[in-house]
Amino acid sequence: MAVLTERERCGLQEILQSLEAIDAILSYSQSAEELLKRKKIHRGIIFQYLAKHNVVTPSNAEKYQLVQKVIEYWNEGSAGSQTNNSSGSTSGSYVPQNDLTANYRNDYQAMGLEFCKWFYQLLNSQNPLLEEQSKDWGPQHFWEDVILKFSYRTSEQQMEVYTGAVMVSLRLLALTKEEHLYLNPNLTNSGLKCIHSPHGLVIIAVAGTIHRESVCLGIFEQIFGLIRCPNSENNWKMKFVHLKITGHGATTSPPTVQSYEDSEPPVIKYESNELLQVFEEHSVGICD
Repeated sequence: MAVLTERERCGLQEILQSLEAIDAILSYSQSAEELLKRKKIHRGIIFQYLAKHNVVTPSNAEKYQLVQKVIEYWNEGSAGSQTNNSSGSTSGSYVPQNDLTANYRNDYQAMGLEFCKWFYQLLNSQNPLLEEQSKDWGPQHFWEDVILKFSYRTSEQQMEVYTGAVMVSLRLLALTKEEHLYLNPNLTNSGLKCIHSPHGLVIIAVAGTIHRESVCLGIFEQIFGLIRCPNSENNWKMKFVHLKITGHGATTSPPTVQSYEDSEPPVIKYESNELLQVFEEHSVGICD
């Protein structure tokens, strides 16, 4: 009988925590893969385990594919363990240095600049082609009821909507880790706009170019809604994220982004009242 490694045993205990007789199940299992393929281990349990540990997985993956993802993750060794520990932390939420909202006397443009530097460095560090040390990405940076609206246009418009910190975190992570994209924001005043709503929501809009290796694929526009979280040391977390990507194959550009020509970067064309309208639909419950 094959002997489970310590890492496999710990992982299986976590997956099996909702079932009875964990020790007996582990003792009479020939291998981790054999155990995970049992009918009692439902696909949803494995998917939730992978999501919790920040392992990028397609939402429509079959159970056997999820099992292989788990085995690969456990075989990563100590490097995977370090990722585990960081992704489970709640201390990684965005914290403006010296509390920008006070330090800059409500200069939300300065807060938006610092947030964007932090966010895109963090997201781009997950791209394996960059050979950078991956930083602490995970659902801890989002509110539990966060909403992501992701639209992209090449030959035709497509729209995806994700809800929940885990799913939003994984979808954004897949852009860099799986699709090997690099988001290059225009952090000048023309490419960045930040305002504050009466409900305490800070809204940040930024435009930029999107790349894969040395090829520029198009432009992007991203809007963030940030709210302080009293249960996370009053840090700022993302409540809403809107991401719009326009590829070179698109016939027209988004109306709120002015396309670059030659070396000119894309710019944000939103007015303040338009940014407030973007999140008007989400205003109910913000102050609850």
